[in-house]
Formats: sequence, structure tokens, C-alpha cells
Amino acid sequence: MNKRLERAVERLMRFCATALAFALIAAVLLNFANVTGRYVLGTAILGADEIQIFIMIWITFLGAAIVSWQNQHLRMDALVGYFPPAVVRALRGIERLLVVGLAGFAAYHSCRYAAGMFAIGRTSEAADIPMLIPHSALAAGFILIAFIGLLALFGVRRSAQPEGEAR
Repeated sequence: MNKRLERAVERLMRFCATALAFALIAAVLLNFANVTGRYVLGTAILGADEIQIFIMIWITFLGAAIVSWQNQHLRMDALVGYFPPAVVRALRGIERLLVVGLAGFAAYHSCRYAAGMFAIGRTSEAADIPMLIPHSALAAGFILIAFIGLLALFGVRRSAQPEGEAR
């Protein structure tokens, strides 16, 4: 079961990474079209800046989940290598609990906020995009980070342990 779950999450992360790559390409093309339109044709694409910002928000928060899955996030562990393996395991456990707790807290409040944006029908000023879309990026990213933290906490992703960590 653990390996199947790990493979499923790995496929999800690869899909997200591919989608984010295409989103970045779309943002660059939109920016190029907007700049070309502005300086060559004298007209800009209405809402292009908002759309680019919303794309970058999705890239940031889904990218953070991908980084968490790959265990490449920043960690202040210069001294951890000097501790005995039992202390390192305890510190990693505390770290995972904190990640799950804090990401879960942020996911809960992000979901509530996105739902509020949906409930009042709020849209962006220029592009008229429902604000549910950019605010959902935070919720999606934090939900995935909390889930990945739970998987690490329960040992589903053994290969995600950083070098030097006792198993």
C-alpha cells in the first residue's frame, strides 16, 4: 500500500510540475504579447498583468508542494549532523509534526478564505477572473504540503529522508 500511495503522489507531483512548466510558458508568452501590443500596436491586453500574477501564485504554492515532496526545502540543520541518531530522529519527527500542523492550519484558513471569495462572487478588477482561482492556489499548496508531511510522519516516503538522517 505504501509503495502504491508513494507512486500515486509521485505521478501527481510530476503532473503538477509539467502543468506549472506550461503555465510559466503561457505567462511568458502573455507577457511578450502584451509588451509587443503595448509598444508596437499602442494597445495593451486588458488584465494581462493580473493573469500573470495569478499564474505566479499557482507556480509558487504548487511548486512549494513539489519541493516538499522532493525533500528539497530549506532546513536549518548545520548542527544536526553532530547529534546522535536518536536526537536526529526526534528532531525530524518534531519537524514533520510542525509542518503538518502549520500547513494544516494554513490550508484550513486558505480554504475558508477562498470559499468566502466564491460566496460573495468576487472577481479580479481587470480580467474579471473569479478570485476563488488565485486564492485556491494557497489552499491547494498547503493541503498538499500537509499531506506530504503526514506521509513523511508515517514513514510512507522513506526515500525522502535527507542525507545523514538515521533511518
